[in-house]
Amino acid sequence: MAISLSPAPASGEEEESANPLGGVRSRYEGPRKQILRDKSLPWWRRVLPVIASHRLTFLIAIGLSFVSLILQTLIPLLLDRAIQKGLLHSSGGLDHYVVLILVIGLFTGVTGIISRNYLFYTAYNVEADLRSLIYEHLTWLSFSFFDRVQSGQLISRANSDIRSVQAYSTFAPLIVVQCLGGVLAFIFMLFISPVLAFIALIVMPILYVVGIKMRRVMFPISWIIQARLADVATIVDENVNGVRMVKSFAQEEAEVNRLADTAERVAWSYIKDAQIRGTWSPWVQNLPQLGLALVLFFGGYMVLHGTLPVPAIVAFNLYLLMLQAPFMMLGQLVMMGQRARASAERIFEILDENPDIVERPGAFDLPHGDGIIKFDHVRFEYDNGAEILTDFDAQIEPGETVAIVGRTGSGKSTVARLLTRFYDVSDGAITIDGQDIRDVTLESLRAEVGVVLDEPFLFSISIFENIAYGRPDATFEEVQSAAKAANADEFIVKLSEGYDTVVGERGYTLSGGQRQRIAIARTLLVNPPILILDDATSAIDVHIEAGIYEALTSLLRQRTTIVIAHRISTIALASRVLLLDEGRVVASGTHEELLATSALYVQVLAQTKPEQP
Repeated sequence: MAISLSPAPASGEEEESANPLGGVRSRYEGPRKQILRDKSLPWWRRVLPVIASHRLTFLIAIGLSFVSLILQTLIPLLLDRAIQKGLLHSSGGLDHYVVLILVIGLFTGVTGIISRNYLFYTAYNVEADLRSLIYEHLTWLSFSFFDRVQSGQLISRANSDIRSVQAYSTFAPLIVVQCLGGVLAFIFMLFISPVLAFIALIVMPILYVVGIKMRRVMFPISWIIQARLADVATIVDENVNGVRMVKSFAQEEAEVNRLADTAERVAWSYIKDAQIRGTWSPWVQNLPQLGLALVLFFGGYMVLHGTLPVPAIVAFNLYLLMLQAPFMMLGQLVMMGQRARASAERIFEILDENPDIVERPGAFDLPHGDGIIKFDHVRFEYDNGAEILTDFDAQIEPGETVAIVGRTGSGKSTVARLLTRFYDVSDGAITIDGQDIRDVTLESLRAEVGVVLDEPFLFSISIFENIAYGRPDATFEEVQSAAKAANADEFIVKLSEGYDTVVGERGYTLSGGQRQRIAIARTLLVNPPILILDDATSAIDVHIEAGIYEALTSLLRQRTTIVIAHRISTIALASRVLLLDEGRVVASGTHEELLATSALYVQVLAQTKPEQP
């Protein structure tokens, strides 16, 4: 069955279409600025461009909050006048003072509500930006990064760590505004009584020293808390994804105990954090009370001796409370600041990672050609030093189907990963139509080379969307045609909702063979001129496999194909077989030729014989 597919539209041509994972586009525009790459800058300075990209709503929030504080500073002044004129001197009624205070209180409440709404709007957009920046960066990182980093760690940093940074970015500006309001309150205090104003400031240097010491002891425990929360996320992620393995070996109790041990370490961290806050927070909360007591003592003395009127001491104490408000929240600010700093640095550990696979300067799109693939004395080893390919040398002609056969660990799947530049060769070169794949753009290379893996991944979306993942604009007829070529249409139409059936997480509501057939259809729909089948039918029944191969036979003639083979039935698809051993090609020929001339080939087939139905 032939499949005629039109090319996918260029990036940016679609409008208001569904995204690859389904769903409509949201109004969120995405991050406008990137985090600064300069590691020498403090963490808040690196995040500042992201926050500054929302400066309009941020400034509105801060401005209205400051207006609200200015209005609040007028209330003690009005109260002072009301007491002096209305109560002590009986020179006028209190009605207009009451009305003014009510009006100011109303405006203060309205501006406060609007300010907080804008502030939280900014904070949550900053959170969305940071999350998008992390995800975008993860998509650019190479396979080697994911080989060594646990997914739970990434999930934790993209959630709880970002939330810590967002919470601080919401809380800290309010404290800054409170401080500005405190400065304004202090100015009014100077007008009332300069002596009392400076007496009120006696405890402030002590608060500053306490805050510095608290910050130093809070940062390490904040880092430990975030790291151990990530450990919990890792265990949960592994147990959810590996639930079938856990149950198969009856290890539920062991996994519960493992999580309990990790949760206990998290609890210890939080208890240590609470002990530190319990030690230092009383100083921060009660030292301002000492300042208030000193003001009452000396202010009372001044009132008794007639040097300060009673209304003035009342207004002064109200201003003093406004001055002390930010200092009363200093402990919480320090705690949140250190947790945000620890979280930000954990986020930067990801964002500061550079991909191993990058496009060279001047990289060009791989031109459409015949599909000649050449492996020129390729050597490859992983970061851990394990050498997989030592001297892999082979050429695959246009339209040829070549099977790669070898023992487990001989490097068969590595060949597929190198051809798509999931990894780069350690030595030698790979060319397509004479072009070194390191000289072309990654997008054009991967558009030319389609891969069907032995463990296909399906998203928790409909079967139609899974098949159309690489071509979201594909019509139903094109999707169905690809499914028929992969022998998947027969079982899809029997499902409750046909192509609209939503598969479970990772596609586990389908059988292994059904998942593989959908994965084959997904690759065929993209219609790549070079196709790699990495043991793509290992979970498929031999009778169904025969039907797939019958449908694929005509398709494979139209493209250059590499088949990573274990089954004899798979090898039968190939016109030539490459036998790998210890990272190099040790024999090449047809299946019949190798059976007659290579004892190693016979041994390899004998090892895979139990897999044959």
